[in-house]
Amino acid sequence: MRTIGLIGGMSWESSMEYYRLINEMVKARLGGLHSARCIMTSVDFAEIEEYQRLGQWDKASDVLVEAAKGLERAGAECVVLCTNTMHKVAGAIQYSVRIPLLHIADGAAEKIVQAGLKKPGLLGTRFTMEEDFYKQRLVEQFGLEVLIPDKAQRDMIHRVIYGELVLGEINPVSRDSYRQAIRDLVGRGADCIILGCTEIGLLVKPEDSPVPVFDTTSLHAEAAVDFSLKE
Repeated sequence: MRTIGLIGGMSWESSMEYYRLINEMVKARLGGLHSARCIMTSVDFAEIEEYQRLGQWDKASDVLVEAAKGLERAGAECVVLCTNTMHKVAGAIQYSVRIPLLHIADGAAEKIVQAGLKKPGLLGTRFTMEEDFYKQRLVEQFGLEVLIPDKAQRDMIHRVIYGELVLGEINPVSRDSYRQAIRDLVGRGADCIILGCTEIGLLVKPEDSPVPVFDTTSLHAEAAVDFSLKE
C-alpha cells in the first residue's frame, strides 16, 4: 500500500470527507481492519481565502508548495490537493516535488467519458467556473464541452460556498437555488453535472439533479485509493 499525501484545510469540512472516504474505500477493498496509509497537512483556509480574494495566487502557491514538500519529506508517495480552486497552482506544486500530484479534474472527466457523456455543467467557485485553468483541462485533455451557469447563478453558487458550506452550514434554501441552477444547465444541454468544489457534495446529492452527478471529492478520493493500492 502506497502512502497518500493530502493537503487539506480548504476547507476542513471537505477535508474530513476525504479522510472518511479514503479509509472507507480501503476497508471495502481489503476488508478486515485495513485502513489507509496517509499523511495530511492542513493549511489555514483564512490565509488562503485572503490570497484568493486579493488575487495573490503566487502567495497561495508558496503555502501549498511548502505543504507538498513537507508531505514528500514525510514519506508520502503522491499529493492529493483537497480543493478544486487551488488546482489553479497545480503546476507549481507538481514542479516542486518528485512524487505525482493526482489532479482533481481527471477523475471526474474520466468517469464522464466512460459513461459516454460529453457536455458537463460545472458548479464551483467563481474562479473554477470562470477561469480557464480547470475548464481547459476538461476540454483539451478529455474533449468535453463545459457549460457554466449564468452570472447571477455563479455569484449565488460562490456566495453559498464561502458564506455557508465552508462553515459547515447546510441551508435548504441554498439547495433549492443550486437545484435551479442545475435544471437551467440541463435546459441548455448539459448531460451531466460536475460538483467542482469539494464542499458542494455536502449540499447537493445525486437525487437533486435530473442528469448524472460527478462529485469531485469522492472521485478524487477514489483516485487516491486506486493509486495507493495499485500493484
